[in-house]
Amino acid sequence: MLRLLLAAFALCFAAGAAADDPADVVAPKADATASPNAAPKSAAKPAAKKAVAKKPVRPTWAELTPQQQEVLAPLKDDWVNLEVERRQKWIGVAKRYPGMKPEEQARVQRRMQVWAKLTPEQRRQARENYKSMAKIPPEKLGDRRQHWAEYQSLTPQEREELQRQEKKRR
Repeated sequence: MLRLLLAAFALCFAAGAAADDPADVVAPKADATASPNAAPKSAAKPAAKKAVAKKPVRPTWAELTPQQQEVLAPLKDDWVNLEVERRQKWIGVAKRYPGMKPEEQARVQRRMQVWAKLTPEQRRQARENYKSMAKIPPEKLGDRRQHWAEYQSLTPQEREELQRQEKKRR
């Protein structure tokens, strides 16, 4: 039961995970055992990359319509970091937005705001949780909404204890 509750929590937390963030990629650290000659080469490569002007990913924020900018406003600060595919997905959300019911629009806005506030590490974790949940057959998950409601009804202390127990199992 605890596993199902945690799985439901992970699914709901990751449900808004729709965008990859290049800032999530961590560059490998230089090897401390490398020869002294290797350090200048690795240091020279990033400098060379910085010297090359990076072609802006399109569409830029300014190229969005005023309606798209209004809908996607929570993502404005991160827009420059989004890959083309992610931008297209968000533009698709903005196109569908006017046809959504008011409660759906409110949900989309809440999820975008929550997503925009996550750190790159939290986004990475949310994506991993989403991918792992997608691999679980539906019959093993049972009623996700019921499990999520049960999880939400827990006190903060009970949630922390549940998280500690799950970490011990891993």
